[in-house]
Amino acid sequence: MTAPAAAGPFVDLHAHSTASDGHLPPAAVVEAARAASLAAMALTDHDTVAGVPEAQAAGDALGVRVVAGCELSAHLGDDEIHLLALHLDRVDVIAGELTRFRDDRVARAERMVAILAGQGIAVTMDDVLREAAGGAVGRPHVARAVVAAGGARDIREAFDRFLGDGRPAYVDKPRLDAADAIRLAHAAGGIAVWAHPKGEGRRDNVERLAAAGLDGVEVWHPVHNADDRARLLALAEFFGLVTSGGSDWHGIPDHPRALGIMQVPIEVLERQDARVAARRRAGADVARG
Repeated sequence: MTAPAAAGPFVDLHAHSTASDGHLPPAAVVEAARAASLAAMALTDHDTVAGVPEAQAAGDALGVRVVAGCELSAHLGDDEIHLLALHLDRVDVIAGELTRFRDDRVARAERMVAILAGQGIAVTMDDVLREAAGGAVGRPHVARAVVAAGGARDIREAFDRFLGDGRPAYVDKPRLDAADAIRLAHAAGGIAVWAHPKGEGRRDNVERLAAAGLDGVEVWHPVHNADDRARLLALAEFFGLVTSGGSDWHGIPDHPRALGIMQVPIEVLERQDARVAARRRAGADVARG
């Protein structure tokens, strides 16, 4: 297994829209993928698949394949990790479970708003929901509301002063065990890929998740350096996992993390397709008894 060469066509299998904490609607994300000459992209909003139908309709019109996905926050022991559920073909199965996760996100934001009020920051839950604009509520929306209320100069300061880990208004997320997140991805007909493992992506953790049914690891991501990529490629090969990669793009204008920046070759997507097909064949065999 080798690193991608700088030749197309390329894909980007990690991107966000206004369905969660991205800045652009799903159709506009697909338009950006077309402008970046991508052959395919995955929409992977946090704990929601609400943007997938719009994105896939835009993809059909523009000639860009859109992989149905979402990014799940989960826990591996005491560590919070993110798993990409990709190639979902039973979106309804995962949508019901994700409704509960989104409700938990709202409750978490309500607690943050209450703490901020105690800190003298005049932010309301209506302000946060306005920033979310119907998408899955997250800390970035609370941060934007803090900035709009004059409590911080920018989002980074809002996190540094109030919302980052260990800061006064930080509230833990409700916990979803990583093994349960993997099962959820499989129940929806997809595969589970460990997103941006970086430091947590040690051999023992990869082995533990592989035993729980993990299908792949995200090798190409902006936070990974060359050593990270080499290590993750080796672990994927050893444990028989597919690889993945993407920009983790949120549509922020003039941001260095641009859609398609990781130049992930289409062969990565093709190997995922083969993994998905094999998993579905195995599931059909079990169903037939």
